[in-house]
Amino acid sequence: MGACPPVVEYSRELQAQAAEELALLADGSAVVEMMGDYAVMRGQARACQP
Repeated sequence: MGACPPVVEYSRELQAQAAEELALLADGSAVVEMMGDYAVMRGQARACQP
């Protein structure tokens, strides 16, 4: 199995700010779609950790 990528931990404050900023984006925004993909990748990286 390959090496697991590190999962960066974000503070609750930064997560809240990001959520507020994402909520301001238009429906169908490419950034919103990409962030969904990023969330999946973070979950996969966490599952890869020993």
